[in-house]
Amino acid sequence: MARPAGDPQQPGARPSGRETGGGTDGAPDAELDRIASFLSRLTGLLLRTSGEGSELIAREVGAAGRALGAEVSVLLVMDTVTLTVTVPDGRTRTVIVYAAPEVARLDRIAALKPLVADVCAGRAGTAEASARLDRIEAAPAPYPWWLKLLGIVLFSLGFAPLMQPTWYELGTTAVLATLAAALAVASDRVPRLARVLPLVASLVVSVVTLELFAGDPAHGGPVLLMLPALFFFVPGDYLSAAAAELGAGLIATGAIRLVYAVFLLVQLCVGVLLGVYGTGTSTRALFDTAADADLPRWVLFASWTVFTVGTLLAFAIPRRFFWHLLALVYLTVAVQSAATKLVGETGGTFVAAVVLAAVATLLSRGPDRPPRLLLVLPGFFTLTVGSLGMRGLTTLAGGHVVDGFSDLLELVLVVTAIAVGLVLGATLVPDRRAGEEPPVPSS
Repeated sequence: MARPAGDPQQPGARPSGRETGGGTDGAPDAELDRIASFLSRLTGLLLRTSGEGSELIAREVGAAGRALGAEVSVLLVMDTVTLTVTVPDGRTRTVIVYAAPEVARLDRIAALKPLVADVCAGRAGTAEASARLDRIEAAPAPYPWWLKLLGIVLFSLGFAPLMQPTWYELGTTAVLATLAAALAVASDRVPRLARVLPLVASLVVSVVTLELFAGDPAHGGPVLLMLPALFFFVPGDYLSAAAAELGAGLIATGAIRLVYAVFLLVQLCVGVLLGVYGTGTSTRALFDTAADADLPRWVLFASWTVFTVGTLLAFAIPRRFFWHLLALVYLTVAVQSAATKLVGETGGTFVAAVVLAAVATLLSRGPDRPPRLLLVLPGFFTLTVGSLGMRGLTTLAGGHVVDGFSDLLELVLVVTAIAVGLVLGATLVPDRRAGEEPPVPSS
């Protein structure tokens, strides 16, 4: 699960550029500067919202550049893009764009899709496109802070039965997720907190869990009690996006994203361990044995609706896309459950990822349809890859070597299954547009 990478208004998260090129001052150079400026800002916004993968950037920026009369060369790594914009007479501008990838404001991705479509179709020139981009960047989040807080809580509550289908798990998650959500909302206003948010959130959740909720082993292991509240910060999407980018040939981007995802997982694990040390609890208490289920089936079924509502609010997804997201969440769960019975857990996850990617790609066709990222994201979260990493690390740190390595091995298998499944699904139903090459699939 992706967490905010920091306040997008801070210098490290906003595009900055360096321009070079020939020519003399005058109207032609001014137009080239306007094109380069628009493309660099478009790139910065796409890069800043690329927590789920970066293949979209080169395609969208290249198509927009051609529509405006320029050829664009894109050199991409995870948090940096170098653009070389060339017009027919040979004049060029080179712009370097920096931004920290995240998925906190997906309303901007939704707004960018019709803008890029209008530019590519010739319905918007440089001036109009820049003005519309101004409005997208200046627009406030679609939901107030308290709805984002509620969304993170609902997101965690919807996920909780997947860890342990018990009423106790739901009750503890409601308390712990409220604490984690308050920290996430506070980090939007306190950039220094945003830099260490996963560590602080896992420390707070660990302390409260061990002091208040983990006294009776019959309620399940402390790790399983903590995980739903920390799901918002667990980088399962980064892990799968990294594997998908590696599989698609985006080696530098995928490798850097993989290292960053592992770093975030370790940061969460360190926070949990600091909570263990701070409360004087033995690390042997970090086991992940599940309690006996006592939730009725209707609660398990309804939890995915709660989860989808939470995803919508937590990630600022426009509410008009709710029914698309809900249908894909239930489709992914149904396919995974059915396929798991036939081919096992890893095989079921692979089949679910293929179906999710194919259906999402199909439904995203057309400028008025939801972007593919928005359609894939909630269904992807149901595959729970990131939680396996945190379970494995914390259980291993608790001295439960066999269980810890089993979770980590399962993590490797599931990450690979999801990544290859997403690539295959996008290949089966390519998102091809007129005049464009098929995209390189990514998460």
